[in-house]
Amino acid sequence: MASDQSRKILYDPLPLTSEDQRSSAALYDPPPSQASFQTTELRETDISGAAAPRFLGTALYDDPAFRPRESIAPSYNTGNSRPVSEYNSSDYALNDQNPRFGGAYRDDPNDDFYGTDLNAAPVGQPSRALEEKRPAYASPAKKSRTKIIVLAVLAGLILLILAIVIPIYFTVIRPKSSSSPGNLNSNPDNSNKGPTSKPDTPQTRVVTGGDGSEVTMDDGTKFTYTNPFGGIWYYDEEDPFNNGARAQSWSPALNETFHYGTDKIRGVNLGGWLVTEPVSTTRIPRLLLLIICQVHVNFQMHGKRTYTQLNIFSVPALFEKYTNNQPPAVDEWTLSQAMQADTAGGGINQLEDHYKTFITEKDFAEIAGAGLNYVRIPIGFWAIETRDNEPYLAHTSWQYFLKAIKWARKYGIRINIDLHALPGSQNGWNHSGRLGTVGVLNGPMGYANAQRSLDIIRVLAEFISQPQYKDVVTMFGIVNEPQQSVMGQDALTRFYLEGYNIVRNAGGTGEGNGPWVSIHDGFSALSQWAGVFPNADRLSLDSHPYICFGGQSDAPMASYRTTPCDIWGSNFNNSMGNFGLTTAGEFSNAVTDCGLWLNGVNLGTRYEGSFVGGGSRIGDCATWTDWTKYDQNMKNDIKNFALASMDALQDYFFWTWKIGNSTTSGKVESPAWSYQLGLEQGWMPTDPRDAAGTCRNGSPWQPPLQPWQTGGTGAGNIPATATSAFAWPPTTVNNGGAITLLPSYTPTGPIPTLPAPTLTAPSGSTATPTTNPGSGWNNAADNVGFAAEVSGCTYLDPWISPDTAPPSPLCAGGAAGATRREASPKPMFTPPPA
Repeated sequence: MASDQSRKILYDPLPLTSEDQRSSAALYDPPPSQASFQTTELRETDISGAAAPRFLGTALYDDPAFRPRESIAPSYNTGNSRPVSEYNSSDYALNDQNPRFGGAYRDDPNDDFYGTDLNAAPVGQPSRALEEKRPAYASPAKKSRTKIIVLAVLAGLILLILAIVIPIYFTVIRPKSSSSPGNLNSNPDNSNKGPTSKPDTPQTRVVTGGDGSEVTMDDGTKFTYTNPFGGIWYYDEEDPFNNGARAQSWSPALNETFHYGTDKIRGVNLGGWLVTEPVSTTRIPRLLLLIICQVHVNFQMHGKRTYTQLNIFSVPALFEKYTNNQPPAVDEWTLSQAMQADTAGGGINQLEDHYKTFITEKDFAEIAGAGLNYVRIPIGFWAIETRDNEPYLAHTSWQYFLKAIKWARKYGIRINIDLHALPGSQNGWNHSGRLGTVGVLNGPMGYANAQRSLDIIRVLAEFISQPQYKDVVTMFGIVNEPQQSVMGQDALTRFYLEGYNIVRNAGGTGEGNGPWVSIHDGFSALSQWAGVFPNADRLSLDSHPYICFGGQSDAPMASYRTTPCDIWGSNFNNSMGNFGLTTAGEFSNAVTDCGLWLNGVNLGTRYEGSFVGGGSRIGDCATWTDWTKYDQNMKNDIKNFALASMDALQDYFFWTWKIGNSTTSGKVESPAWSYQLGLEQGWMPTDPRDAAGTCRNGSPWQPPLQPWQTGGTGAGNIPATATSAFAWPPTTVNNGGAITLLPSYTPTGPIPTLPAPTLTAPSGSTATPTTNPGSGWNNAADNVGFAAEVSGCTYLDPWISPDTAPPSPLCAGGAAGATRREASPKPMFTPPPA
């Protein structure tokens, strides 16, 4: 799809410029820009007696009836309260970049908010707007030389004062007091007051900026923020929970409502960061690996979509060091063991070095500048706790997730936290923490591991539902890629409903109360989940479509131009209508299984015929992996595939933001999986909105979602027929039997509340931070204990083979069996704030 060259021109951020005009073949209407609910609606009749400001013009784009217009700023409205289009802004008609309107003058009522970083003319260069205004304020005719001298002196003094006052105003005073676009007013301890200036605030401290502004990171490193889409960063150490940042002009600020189904999720995964995967999503069990490989097990579902053994390599350098170990490092379990033994090489603390360097604040800035508004962050259960012989570096990754919250808040990006690894493993693949077998809802420890997993969900839900974090961490994937075929549909559905209830109990029901709950399709058809949880409050369905792990082909990249449209588009359209919000939590640009360790460490590739499961050679993988030799046609073909994928999937998270360099070649060896590399080299779109209309779908799903699906009327009223049909716990567990005969925990253990970030005063300030970072627990009434062993009862290793027989007798002597925790109470509806 040809790219509009005007999009590559830097411009002052307006609600609409010519780059926003979508093609007539666009698949979706542009998302509406939303007004803040915190301000009183202003109507033209309210300003009678005075001349109407010229930005109260009539609608010119998407309302032929010329209804009253959005004016002044997103936090001030005129006329109807319903959401309006970004094309319907009152300053649309004043935009001189749009050929529909004549005149050279342009005025944006939001300009003050953006500050000098965006709208001030560079030093030494005249401002066009200022030059146009200057004649209106020209000095009167001079009547004497004396008067000329006096006026010149006065003008010089005025200019000197302005040269001092203006920088201070825009860099210190205004960011601390403004409540204009972004409505920089979200501190939960002071929710109805705008940020105020502190007497001891250093006057040189910059807390906000836009495209071209300089950002100073925590370690003192500086970089220039590049965001041609009107994005605004904001972070003030004296107001650390302010949610005024905006990723792009078309994405709602964090303290504005994100209208799911209308506003598009354009996201990317931060794979390989807090869950360190040599192959970020593998589907090769440890046991019977060769048998599985030989038959090329395929999971056929979602129409023509196929799943097979899948490995995505993210951080090769961590694992390459230990590939010759016996056993080699193939997952975080074996990597942790290898590091612990390698004291001379840094020991287990090498993992923290990885956390520090693989993803930094600058990545979040670049993600916003790439036109993306969401990140999906995989996290493992060891961020909360470890038990017995589990070798993981416990708790440390949580500290870096807190940094992710801070950075996302600063750049206006929302977070989908994804619980990627459960105790015992939910899928037996390496990204679950340990390559092997499924130990959740399967085998003798299947029920106990599920109990422990639900507690992990509970601890995370209580933290992210706190008012300080709920507007940043807005989605919670409660389990990544569970193998429904192993667990059974009934048991997994019960687990999902219990997890949903736990999250809603922590945060409440209704829009703004806790996060969206995301459940994975379990590798079954999307249609299978339609209507399973009627009236569930803010429940989304996650699917991970890939096409590169089935039969291989030497067809050129250009031949895949419409493949995503053909095999994914209708399924996602139908699911949006039949289930509700449906997201692609993972997808990539790969069409072959070429890539370093893509199928597993030292397992080869199908494409070259070196895969351990056999198969004939198709060709040389260098054609696909040596991106340094891509010509412009190849880059264009990859970009067309990416655009088709984005359009077909609608709400998505690309896997992944970055792939680490190989220590052997010194470069990325799986280029089809790196969004960052694609941007740098030109095969990913610099503006993801270019995807709209690629599939040319004549009958796409039309927004909005139903009110109950987004936390409105009826949300959370799941009928008793559904709640009773899928009540927790299940009566039996696959390969284990009746849960009454299996090890189980009792809810008497201490709750491991997650720590909040440590707040510090800004450099040079003597003030002591008084902002409340939260206790880590949102619902004080949720006080049931954590899953704990019962004295006198026998527990097997949580990672034991599912084929192992349950202990018998389960509990010795007169010891009582474990008391099962009762199912979470059905959450009560929490009304929105008045």
